[in-house]
Amino acid sequence: MTAAAPSPVPVDHDTLRAVAAGTFYDPHAVLGPHVGDGAVTVRTLRPLADRVVVTTATGSVDAQHESDGVWVALLPGTVVPDYRLEVTYGGHTTTVDDPYRFLPTVQELDRHLVREGRHEQLWQVLGANVHTYPGQLGEVRGTSFAVWAPNARAVRVVGDFNHWQGATHAMRSLGDSGIWELFVPGVEAGARYKYEILGADGSWRQKADPLAKGTEVPPATASVVVESRFTWSDDAWMTARAERDPHTGPLSVYEVHLGSWRQGLSYRDLAHQLTEYVLETGFTHVELLPVAEHPFGGSWGYQVSSYYAPTSRFGHPDDFRYLVDCLHRAGIGVILDWVPAHFPKDEWALAQFDGTALYEHPDPLLGEQPDWGTYVFNFGRSEVRNFLVANATYWLEEFHVDALRVDAVASMLYLDYSRQPGQWRPNVYGGRENLEAISFLQEANATAYRRAPGIMMIAEESTAWPGVTAPTSANGLGFGLKWNMGWMNDTLRYLQESPINRRYHHHEITFSMVYAYSEHFVLPISHDEVVHGKGSLYGRMPGDHWQKLAGVRALLAYQWTHPGKQLLFMGQEFAQQGEWAESRSLDWFALDDASHRGVQRCLTDLNALYRATPALWQLDETPDGFEWLASDEADLNLLAYVRKGVGTPPAVVVVNFAGVPHEGWRVPLPQGGRWREAFNSDAEIYGGSGVGNLGAVQAEPVTHYARAWSAEVRVPPLGAIVLVADDAPADDA
Repeated sequence: MTAAAPSPVPVDHDTLRAVAAGTFYDPHAVLGPHVGDGAVTVRTLRPLADRVVVTTATGSVDAQHESDGVWVALLPGTVVPDYRLEVTYGGHTTTVDDPYRFLPTVQELDRHLVREGRHEQLWQVLGANVHTYPGQLGEVRGTSFAVWAPNARAVRVVGDFNHWQGATHAMRSLGDSGIWELFVPGVEAGARYKYEILGADGSWRQKADPLAKGTEVPPATASVVVESRFTWSDDAWMTARAERDPHTGPLSVYEVHLGSWRQGLSYRDLAHQLTEYVLETGFTHVELLPVAEHPFGGSWGYQVSSYYAPTSRFGHPDDFRYLVDCLHRAGIGVILDWVPAHFPKDEWALAQFDGTALYEHPDPLLGEQPDWGTYVFNFGRSEVRNFLVANATYWLEEFHVDALRVDAVASMLYLDYSRQPGQWRPNVYGGRENLEAISFLQEANATAYRRAPGIMMIAEESTAWPGVTAPTSANGLGFGLKWNMGWMNDTLRYLQESPINRRYHHHEITFSMVYAYSEHFVLPISHDEVVHGKGSLYGRMPGDHWQKLAGVRALLAYQWTHPGKQLLFMGQEFAQQGEWAESRSLDWFALDDASHRGVQRCLTDLNALYRATPALWQLDETPDGFEWLASDEADLNLLAYVRKGVGTPPAVVVVNFAGVPHEGWRVPLPQGGRWREAFNSDAEIYGGSGVGNLGAVQAEPVTHYARAWSAEVRVPPLGAIVLVADDAPADDA
């Protein structure tokens, strides 16, 4: 009796129709190779094809059209061979590979970690990742697409490789992980793509990839497949970074908006020009306003649509790596602004991603930020936390970024932030604290510090929340540093007063020392202080042109000698007169004026003094590093204090915010000996009047302010002097 010929693995007609429409949740169960009845059934979806041939190393088999563009062929044997498809359309034949013959690229362990919210290298499994596979018919290169969309009925990948028609590239659901996956042979770096998501409401939505590593240049919105080919040259920097504690060293930060520092520059242009400028001016770090892709340039990057993609406005992600690499090779650290608090409502991005509130909290009282018209992340959902925690480590590890400055932390901590009564929902204990966001911040900080030794996590937190920089083991938030918004607000408010009125506001300039050691602080004069009608530092100073520039120099000297790290927004280092606008370059023409060049020279010398004087930073985090010498000279608008290190000469600072000099003012000193005038903001080379102390003063055994030693000094108008002892601290200091 003759054995019956093998038959294709059966599939019911309704399933075939769903597969053909690209709406079936598991197309791999139908398409691709399946062993059964003593043969290998191969099905492929090739609508409008005239002929399909399945070719192996041993021969070819014609496929038969089965239904709705689905073709089927039987290959002999029970082992799935390496095969290709020869597809003919209108007399033209092309050879292609079959996406549905490959096993999932997202492994079970990966899926488990995603479900648990613990996949710390999420970008390696989700998003678009280029893979290479060996095969009997030759090596196969392509891209694995994987996206989390747990409430979708179907997901398809569309792009310029399939004419933006997704039915032939439906993705498979990987069970309760919520992940959809498909490997597409032949798709290489540079391909543009999106996901088509069928929601529970029956509507299709085209979405950019949440884990895209590249994007089109806005306003175009497609994601781009990226494969890094960059070779790093900063090994020395990275080795040293892992071995040092940056929180305890000198830190002076130049805050930069890449698009307006000098307009028209690419990442690679900036790598040379910005590095050279920062090196010349002496900052230890640059801080970049958000680099992650954002649709609206006027948001300065604070409304992010692609958290894993450096903005394409300035080049390829490898070009951004080149920028970081150049800065590192010059000995300059890189801080990146990071925005995990909220995201925009653009319908093609994260908002309502699978037709439901997925990344955002579903409760409008918790999931919307009224100030900015944005959505708030659902910090209590494990997959969302994973998305953000992994994103922090992504920038630190993949781009060698040295620190993340976390934006708008206060908006995350408080459930009633910018909300009126009745517009917010209390936590389970009836309080206003956002317990889920607190837990997320602790996890993000702990993970970042564990995975990337030598980095910093910095909080922009504008309230008196306790323990922002306390370790998570002590129930703190776990940041390394916090922006001192109180110092910034009090100082700028004081300086806006006319010198004659400053005596009535003296407490504003001294109050910062009441809480200076409650956290580990950065003293910021940031972009937010020179925009939206606030004017530049120059514009906020009272008086004529000379007085304004002198006021800026005095402020910088005060900032650089005050306990805490330093941050200055670009343009203020040369006292730009105009308010900053992201739509134009800095006013570099100001440097044609010698007085503005003088401010720049003053800041450069301050950075050099700061780095070379351990007393100005060595004990930043402890009261042992600071002492008032004169804090109550309100009528003189004058401050005097000493900065101290360990086994290093102390530095005495006298700052005069009055418009007149103080001749023969007696400064109390912590020890005897010779005191060198290491800095004078009123030096003629800076555009000052030259009131100074001829290079040094000699301490006298004259008791003043309960100090055994003192000296008469000339204190310049709207100026500051720094006196450094020739000797290390005396035993009786």
